[in-house]
Amino acid sequence: GVLERSREQLLRQTCEAVVLGVLHPRTAISLVLQVLSDAGSLLSCCLNAACMALLDAGLPLSALFCGVTCALQPDGTILLDPTARQEQEARAILTFAIASSERKVLMATTKGSCSVEEMQQCLAAAQRAADTIFQFYRDSVRRRYSK
Repeated sequence: GVLERSREQLLRQTCEAVVLGVLHPRTAISLVLQVLSDAGSLLSCCLNAACMALLDAGLPLSALFCGVTCALQPDGTILLDPTARQEQEARAILTFAIASSERKVLMATTKGSCSVEEMQQCLAAAQRAADTIFQFYRDSVRRRYSK
């Protein structure tokens, strides 16, 4: 459907931004993500799975990236990694792809309405949360390759 194609484009553009494809000319990279369940924060989950898959495949990347979803509640509070129910109740849902180098934003998408200040607050919260996700990446790679 339209939503899936949109999600696919966001994932593709984010991955293309970090994969160093010039090192492997005439090479096709195919990444398959299959959604088994959606308990909320699906796009950020897909972004994280895509980054871990590229990392596990040993592809040269300019930086790692992670996905963080923020839900802006009607009272103005920000929830990170919202559940499906929290997403339904939220005034706006913001998803960011954050690069490990300098915590730059590779991709941002919103659903709903929010002010510029609220978006900047969500971005700051997402950049702080990215540190935890990148630490998870390091721990996962360490466990995988220390055997």
